[in-house]
Amino acid sequence: MTKDIIIIGAGPGGYETAIRACQLGLNVTLIEKAEVGGTCLNRGCIPTKTLWKIADLYKEIKESETFGIEVNDSKLLADKIKQRKKDVVERLRNGVEYLFNTYDNLTLIRGVASFKDNNTVIVNTTEGETKELTADKIIIATGSKDFRPSNIEGVDHEKCLTSTGLLELEEIPKSMVVIGTGVIGLEFASIYSQFGTEVTVVGNKLLKTEDGEIQKRLKSILKGDNLKFVTGVYAQKIEEEDGKLKVTSQKVGKDKFTESYGDYVLVASGRSSNIDNLGLENTDIKTEKGAIVVDDEFKTSVENVYAIGDCVYKNIQLAHVASNQGKNLVRKFVDKDFNINTDIIPAVVFTIPEIASVGMTEEKVQEQNIEYVTSKFMYQANGKALSLNATEGFVKIIATKDLSKILGCHIIGHDASTLIHFAAIAMNNDVDVEGLSAMIYAHPTISEVFMDSVEQLEGLSINTPNSNK
Repeated sequence: MTKDIIIIGAGPGGYETAIRACQLGLNVTLIEKAEVGGTCLNRGCIPTKTLWKIADLYKEIKESETFGIEVNDSKLLADKIKQRKKDVVERLRNGVEYLFNTYDNLTLIRGVASFKDNNTVIVNTTEGETKELTADKIIIATGSKDFRPSNIEGVDHEKCLTSTGLLELEEIPKSMVVIGTGVIGLEFASIYSQFGTEVTVVGNKLLKTEDGEIQKRLKSILKGDNLKFVTGVYAQKIEEEDGKLKVTSQKVGKDKFTESYGDYVLVASGRSSNIDNLGLENTDIKTEKGAIVVDDEFKTSVENVYAIGDCVYKNIQLAHVASNQGKNLVRKFVDKDFNINTDIIPAVVFTIPEIASVGMTEEKVQEQNIEYVTSKFMYQANGKALSLNATEGFVKIIATKDLSKILGCHIIGHDASTLIHFAAIAMNNDVDVEGLSAMIYAHPTISEVFMDSVEQLEGLSINTPNSNK
């Protein structure tokens, strides 16, 4: 019997889940209060990566003499950059809406959804109607929202921007302080420093969840003429002084303070689950610290109500995680024997150069007392990287001591976002080290950096000097 599904939220998690459910023959009602595509497409991943490409290209132009090309009078055009970002977002958003129109079993309702009770959703549509809906299954996919920490005095100043506000800014700032050393903060810091903005990053540890060797090399690889780091501190206060914003930070565990100045401040202290005004108080859905609690199969505490993505308690806030969870969930609806496996999650930080990881860090492997070996191969020994003038970085692989399993992979360098999938595919399909080293890698490619790191695990890398000589 055909099951009916209500999905609240048309971000990547919601809309991809809706399409997959339709492909499986289910009838879907998808509810969205704003633009389809959610934060990722409209105010996050896509516009940010559009800026990242512009910044990366601008960096190459500035380095063009290395390649024997002389470029005079290159400059950034803020209005055209903004238009490029807008065009990319609109094209993708229109593409999503086109896909919706190709499924007769998908109904998109534009409006605000809230729960009347455990089984009923009320929608106040943009046309002024009120609809009362029920379904066999309800999936909450409302994502996350900007977060401003309340413990920083002055954080509500008009020139203190979240990532959403920075993306809407008409100008390229001359200077900026970034509060936050996570993914959002470092991505924007890397992009705007390439644009010529003097950027100071303020916070405790850089990318604290990454492998220790990535953390150690971050400053030296990312640091440039326009980018500096003030680490081991917590921002305490923001105030205006002589036309600039002054950020006062306290050293961790010490009664010492530092001051950083910028025309703007980017508050990049993470994001919080977006479950406001959902009417969850009218249900028995359990929440914890402002997010929805689910089990391993994304079931909430209410029968036939599920939640995926950023609105879920202790979930990894990545668009592709939300999409994967939703698509697997509806597969489970039609095939009870389908195994939901979301253990292996590749992640990318779009700095310049990129950072990518999958699986366990070396520190996590040590915590679990697993016998392991590691290898690390540098980009500077790769022919393609040298020809691209992209020699900063390395590929690090962690494997079990018997080489039967890849435990983790950590990359910083050119095209890390692509390379990481070699490791992800191997880990998802139980490919051992021998299987990875035996395959043929095209030459000359950046992929050979991964190949050499794999071969090092066996002590067989062609491009590693003989340690016995």
